[in-house]
Amino acid sequence: MGRRVVITGLGVCAPNGVGLPDFTEALRTGKSGIRFQSRLQALGFGCQIAGEPLIKDNLLEKYFTPLQLRGLNASGLVYGVIAGRDAWADACLEPNTGSSPNWDHGIIFGTGMSGADKFRDAIYQVDNKEVRRLGSTTVVQTMASGISAYLAGMLGCGNQVTTNSSACTTGTESILMAYDRIVSGKAEVMLCGSCSDSGPYIWGGFDAMRILPRDYNENPSAASRPMSASAQGFVPGSGAGALVLESLESAQKRGTRIYAEVLGGEVNSGGQIGEGSMTAPNGEAVRRCIQKAVQSAGIQPKEIDAINGHLTATTKDAVEISNWSEALGLQGGEFPYINSFKGMIGHCLSAAGSIECVASILQLEQGVLFGNVNCEDVHPEITKIIEKERIPQKTIPYRPKIITKASFGFGDVNACVIFSSLNR
Repeated sequence: MGRRVVITGLGVCAPNGVGLPDFTEALRTGKSGIRFQSRLQALGFGCQIAGEPLIKDNLLEKYFTPLQLRGLNASGLVYGVIAGRDAWADACLEPNTGSSPNWDHGIIFGTGMSGADKFRDAIYQVDNKEVRRLGSTTVVQTMASGISAYLAGMLGCGNQVTTNSSACTTGTESILMAYDRIVSGKAEVMLCGSCSDSGPYIWGGFDAMRILPRDYNENPSAASRPMSASAQGFVPGSGAGALVLESLESAQKRGTRIYAEVLGGEVNSGGQIGEGSMTAPNGEAVRRCIQKAVQSAGIQPKEIDAINGHLTATTKDAVEISNWSEALGLQGGEFPYINSFKGMIGHCLSAAGSIECVASILQLEQGVLFGNVNCEDVHPEITKIIEKERIPQKTIPYRPKIITKASFGFGDVNACVIFSSLNR
């Protein structure tokens, strides 16, 4: 049996809250971070709303040097650095300023696309024969691994430093990759998470696919409706979530706070076979991913107190509930509580899994289940499978011991991780 892995630090940069205190309060009260975006209106988007973290200019000075801020135009990288450095500090870890890297500390921090706005600027400069004006940070802002490289340099990590990219499963996958590295004894501490850029160059493709809601431009907070009969599609979002994973021995030796334990998980693909495609999941693979995660964690399905689903507010939400029910062999009132945070933050794409994992762990720490927003009219296909009471409409006092979190992404890829309180 491998070593036990715990979570000792959390950081978040979300549309409805930057930093743990604001984010926690927003989740508790059901505060939305989805807002009207005038630039999307000006560009003729059908869906003119999105979830985007609000970053104050003076906040950046806490995380970046004046030199690093010069020409910085990669929003996902900004979000990732804020979340990552906050998680590191939350774990009571200091940046390494010694003469040698810390060989036991590493980083796996994912993204989907990095620095889209910076890349656009660079294209115009190149086409205008202004190559010399690109600046020295264009490459690091536009390469996918820029976020993990940035954090590694800020923290002085000498173990594996890499960036993963698996669409909407990226953040959840990064946690499991870090977990595997610690379990195998190849690292003691891993900073993991994911980030996603903001803006029309990220969201435009989804608007073109007509899978975003177009009837809520004047009522943004009501637009994202997971598990709702009136859902019209997902609302795009952005941000970053970060977690510090650590061996139990290391955490106990340091005497630091422990939020939760990672019991196990699973990553797989449906191979785009059967009903699986570039944009739709293969149900068999989803069910297998959930079942293998439960097996990996060494638990029984009935021990799961709560599920945080992928649940994006599309027609596939009922299908996801069906897959959960079949995979776990639970239905009706036996089914665990289930929620989706996308009603408040939208679908943050490559950052979704990490932000939602942070929120899931906060439930363990706070002794609550955060409520679902905008699903008063639960889809009737869902209530055929599970009781409506399993979908709390508002935050309720509850002390879950085991929470399962899953993410399912474009390309028919899946990830499921299981968290528990340390002494369940």
